[in-house]
Amino acid sequence: MKQQNIDPLKRVEDQLKKCVKCGACRQNCPAFTAFQREPAVARGKITLAQHLLADDLELDDQTYLAMSKCLLCGSCVDKCPNDVPTDEIVIAARESLAQRRGLTTFHAAVGQVIKSRTRMQMGAKMASLLGPLFFKKVPKTSGLRLRFPVPFVGNTRFVPEVAKNSFMDQHPEVIPGEPGKPHIAFFVGCMTNFVYTEVGEAALALFRHLGCTIIIPKGQQCCGLPGMSGGDLATVRDLAEKNLAEFDKYEVDYVMSACATCSGALHRLYPLVVGKRNPELRERLDALAKKTVDASQLLHQLGLDATETGSGEEISVTYHDPCHLRTRGVTKQPRELLKATPGVTLVEMAGADQCCGLGGTFNVYHYDSSMNINNGKSAAIEATGAQAVATGCPGCMMQLSDGLKQHGSNVEVIHTLQLLARKLKL
Repeated sequence: MKQQNIDPLKRVEDQLKKCVKCGACRQNCPAFTAFQREPAVARGKITLAQHLLADDLELDDQTYLAMSKCLLCGSCVDKCPNDVPTDEIVIAARESLAQRRGLTTFHAAVGQVIKSRTRMQMGAKMASLLGPLFFKKVPKTSGLRLRFPVPFVGNTRFVPEVAKNSFMDQHPEVIPGEPGKPHIAFFVGCMTNFVYTEVGEAALALFRHLGCTIIIPKGQQCCGLPGMSGGDLATVRDLAEKNLAEFDKYEVDYVMSACATCSGALHRLYPLVVGKRNPELRERLDALAKKTVDASQLLHQLGLDATETGSGEEISVTYHDPCHLRTRGVTKQPRELLKATPGVTLVEMAGADQCCGLGGTFNVYHYDSSMNINNGKSAAIEATGAQAVATGCPGCMMQLSDGLKQHGSNVEVIHTLQLLARKLKL
């Protein structure tokens, strides 16, 4: 079916009318907290989108900049009395701007990288080999810092090391389990595959412990969310179709990811940004969405018993809610898993459900503001006195680590699955 070439904002025109400009979004928006300017808040962006749709606004750099000041965290959507889907509107507005003005140089480059798993693999290999030339280890904080500034990155942030071997390269496509136990397709995600491979190992260990058959489709691609940040919805749709075709090959009970962003893409954003444009794919995308679960959600559902083995050393842990889990209601499951684990004391932080400031490429375009948002999160973590902060998103892990290290903190940042696997001695 030929897709209609219409302004993406026409698809959310009715949603735009729901906003009554009440301002409830102001007190819940981390971007407004950082910028303190009306264009940064939800109602400001909706007003901007309405003018874009009416075509009575000059498309200058400030227009593009204003629409980039959103983390797509969904906090405004959660608290809106009129249920205005601001995140969907911002995505449409960014696509509209990209169609009118073209992609920025940065987002065009991002699109070229994430389109190809092979290209990403080669880039990761080069980063691993050349890392010592560009980065220096910082022993006191166990992090890496660039030796000199580079565009969009600078040299003040702390970054994790790229793995020498990707997670998917280290495992076969099918890992058999016990008869009668669930069959699970593992959507690995780029951060788990190339950086935090230990998160993938923990996921494998836990689901193998439960006797599950695990399938790691070798043709899976990036979920595409980095492209969405810059309005490159063409790349997002291309990747969604490729991932859909890959995961359709397998008869499984669940599609699982240990990355909140990736599971959020498959569960909500693929039907939203691909299905609405391509009704032929909608049914298959909805079927994929229904099978998609977060790893902690599935472990909880399958009845992981963390009391089966010794617990080792006692550890106090606080938990950060990734936005892409919070907006899907996955908040109790990881906490209940942690609370039920011997040797783990869960200490709640203030504002656990508030965004950490990453927001995909928001962290790149607006790094200082991103870290201003993160300052409150780092302070809240430290105030608990916990030894570690657990979360369910590798992107959040990177952001939390950077923030805590900027604060000179020794609090360990760990994925929920890593902690569970550690305590179960898997």
